[in-house]
Amino acid sequence: MALTDTSADKRRDMGRAAMRTYPSIIRDWGLSEQDAALLLGVAESTYRYWRKDPTSASLDVNHLERLSLIIGIYKALQQLLPCTDAADSWLQRPNRNPLFTGQPPIERLRSGYVSDLYVVQHHLDAARAGEHT
Repeated sequence: MALTDTSADKRRDMGRAAMRTYPSIIRDWGLSEQDAALLLGVAESTYRYWRKDPTSASLDVNHLERLSLIIGIYKALQQLLPCTDAADSWLQRPNRNPLFTGQPPIERLRSGYVSDLYVVQHHLDAARAGEHT
């Protein structure tokens, strides 16, 4: 089922649950509030408000898509790199894969485009499947 086919109540519940989880991911990754807001596609003030009160988060389909991708990236890293420190620091370490041009993957994500979240998740999913990307 696509997110656009999901009822408003269901999207609200999904958003609240994701917003309870998201700040922990950001903390584990060592990212700033500015990065957290950028990845989510909102202003910093909006992110701070939602973080303090997840029930106030009025997430649209775009926000839910971004959160889903971010949670997917987090999960993939935890599976690929069972050492928590390695998984949590992966985004911050330079990466020789052509997708990242020697830069840390977080630099690609700082573009703010949802497509870059897809690229990173696809890269990690391919690695989990044993494919060479």
